[in-house]
Amino acid sequence: MSQLHFPFLELAIVIPLVGSLLVSRVRDVERARLWSLLVCGAVFICSVGAWQDFNWSGSTAAHDRWDLVKWLSGHDWLVIDELSAPLLPLASLLYLLTTIATLRTKVRRFSFPAALVAEAIVLATLSCSSQRGMIALLALSTIPPCLELRDRGKPTGVFVLHMGLFVVAMTGGWLLVEWSGQSPPPVWAVALLALGILIRSGIAPFHCWVTDLFENATFGRALLFATPMMGAYAAVRLLLPIAPDWMLRAAGMLALATALYSAGMSLVQREARRFFCYIFLSHSALVLVGLGTLTPIGLTGALTVWLSVGLSLAGFGLTLRALEARHGRLSLAAYHGLYEHTPELAVCFLLTGLASVGFPGTFGYLSTELLVDGAVQAFPLVGIAVVIAAALNGIAVMQAYFRLFTGTRHVTSVPLAIGMRERIAVLTMAALVLGGAIYPQPGVASRHHAATSILKSRIGPSPVPQLHFSSPSYPAIIAAHDNPP
Repeated sequence: MSQLHFPFLELAIVIPLVGSLLVSRVRDVERARLWSLLVCGAVFICSVGAWQDFNWSGSTAAHDRWDLVKWLSGHDWLVIDELSAPLLPLASLLYLLTTIATLRTKVRRFSFPAALVAEAIVLATLSCSSQRGMIALLALSTIPPCLELRDRGKPTGVFVLHMGLFVVAMTGGWLLVEWSGQSPPPVWAVALLALGILIRSGIAPFHCWVTDLFENATFGRALLFATPMMGAYAAVRLLLPIAPDWMLRAAGMLALATALYSAGMSLVQREARRFFCYIFLSHSALVLVGLGTLTPIGLTGALTVWLSVGLSLAGFGLTLRALEARHGRLSLAAYHGLYEHTPELAVCFLLTGLASVGFPGTFGYLSTELLVDGAVQAFPLVGIAVVIAAALNGIAVMQAYFRLFTGTRHVTSVPLAIGMRERIAVLTMAALVLGGAIYPQPGVASRHHAATSILKSRIGPSPVPQLHFSSPSYPAIIAAHDNPP
């Protein structure tokens, strides 16, 4: 294992923790937002630095040269590898843009200290090399949303029940895996671990907590808790290396049913938040569908969808949040005609929404094509179902766009134009979505390397299958990276 040249990982985790303590002592909410913005910017710089430092090292995993955690414990607890390297800047960028786009109308309801603590937990989870430590951090990450629901006087029963089951199943399943001492571990122990991951990922019938969170928490808090897709990360780290093939495929089938169900539900929603919730559930479930294919192309597609959906749905959610800051809770039962007042938000809404469903010319198109290609190779009917889910989501996005931005003339004496902070946030996401389509080679190649490493780490006699592409462009992308001239 190589070393990074600078303690980027420790700084990315320590800075938001220290920043949270400082911000919590600031009484002026505008100053608190400014300090939070500076802290999130520093964390983003550190996460990008860790990503680039890792790329320059040329290794499959690296830890910090001045690793204080290793010096205290004797173990490399914080490690960056091919899977987590791009996820760290993606998560920190989400927190940074959410802080930037928080307007004065929302600043008193959004807890900046809690957001900084949650960011530190997410980045620590993505960097943690210990399975026990990862489960503990995943359990800690459920506390900030629960505290916000309680402070706002909202019901916490549904969220606490599901997260409690998630923590018990994950903890009990992993302890049973360790205590068994078998390789591969007992099926019933792995099944308990899989149950916890399905609950955290919002796979039906365990998806009720997601809709409850988006309904009762602030939009920013729900967005920050859901869009990093930590359930999928737990599946890759904890479940994929030890689960038998049939269990992963069964989980993939449940995820596929969730993707179709959520896509259908998004078509009939009459409230914008619930519409976004079901769109998110459908796309996050597709990541688990790709993991269940157990092929390099399918897993590459799943990891690429993870990145593209994280970018596009984050921008999509921030656009909806900006609209809510002006109009309150938005109904999809009537036309609003907001295009004339906020054309930039309309364009970003349409661009990020269509990117999430794989519209040509966006990063989502390439990732969805890879996922469909891998699914068809494993199970042809699964590939067809993935296409149907994407089509339903695309129809739902267009339907919501027409409801919110067209159909009538909205008359108001209050200026509703987009502000500079919101413009920076949504346009940054839009640029990344389009940039990923213009130059996809680095992202696809890195996800391919991560996918092959994950499959090689699996316990079992089955060899890693060879890549078989149905499109000539994808082998060229990966081959050009693996064999540079």
